[in-house]
Amino acid sequence: MKRIFTLSVPIAIGMLFITLFLSSCVKNSLPANNENYWLSKEQGEVVYSDTYCSYFVVETYYGFNIVKAFGSYKPYEGSIVYGNFSNRGTREMYNYSSGVVFTGTVTDYWLSYVEAQDALDYYCPYGGKNADGTAAKREFKKATTVFKK
Repeated sequence: MKRIFTLSVPIAIGMLFITLFLSSCVKNSLPANNENYWLSKEQGEVVYSDTYCSYFVVETYYGFNIVKAFGSYKPYEGSIVYGNFSNRGTREMYNYSSGVVFTGTVTDYWLSYVEAQDALDYYCPYGGKNADGTAAKREFKKATTVFKK
């Protein structure tokens, strides 16, 4: 009887320690994906994304924005994105279409359609030619969403 009691105390303490240790492990996604936070930011739609260029174009309420992909992630054309597109800098953005938080650098903002084409040609020269030999311009997808301020 004495041996059972003597062995049961260290086993019980060990089990308590293991239970506390394992229950304190929590999987957190970094950065936290709080959709309500992101939906309060500026909304845009990706109107140009090319596999050969690390830049993509986001159309917002205020105009077109050129964003450089940071890392290996870049949203596809038609993706709805949220973030701060109204000034230059590197920041996190949220791709609502796929539920992914990613990092990008806004290089140009509030551009007209032609200004965005010219800026994109500067960052990623386009070698396409028209049938008459003149330089071809990239065509951006038409935005399908109504943007909120």
